[in-house]
Amino acid sequence: MRQLIGLFMLLAVGLTACHQESPKPYGYFRIDLPNHAYQSFNQSYPYAFDFSVYAKDSVVHAKGEEYWINIYYPKLNGCIYISYKPVHNNLRAISEDCRMFVYKHTIKAEAIVEHRFVNRDAKVYGILYDIKGDAASPLQFMLTDSLHHVIRGALYFDDVPNKDSIAPVLQYVRQDVMKMIETMHWTGHNGK
Repeated sequence: MRQLIGLFMLLAVGLTACHQESPKPYGYFRIDLPNHAYQSFNQSYPYAFDFSVYAKDSVVHAKGEEYWINIYYPKLNGCIYISYKPVHNNLRAISEDCRMFVYKHTIKAEAIVEHRFVNRDAKVYGILYDIKGDAASPLQFMLTDSLHHVIRGALYFDDVPNKDSIAPVLQYVRQDVMKMIETMHWTGHNGK
């Protein structure tokens, strides 16, 4: 009988000792992203492009600035801030200003990758910046015709920067930004 009780105790201790609680890995909410679809932004602006039907455009009333807009993604909690500068023999200064805004993110960025863009038919030339890591703005771009116009865009999410949690949304919005860049053209408004 003693041996049977000892065997049960040994078995009970063995079964409880093998059961360990292990922490579950941190997870993120699943985001169902819709298929890409586009609409035209064609106001009385010096530029026009296609942007996502799931985004809303809003005019920015900045003191002393014209033709600024925000492309806001309400369901994705993100916004592409677009500013416009006319060129008056100061393209180099405007370009350096744009680069300065991008490279302010080097504190948090793991890398900044530059992608050149050229559309000779539309006279649109530019750079797309992929800012890797936990930077506040993971994607920025600058477009110009080299004579009259410069557009600068910056994507921001209204969340704490975390490259892992925003990765699917960033990839989705990046495709929309590429569509904006590829369809960008100068409209002739503003005297040009």
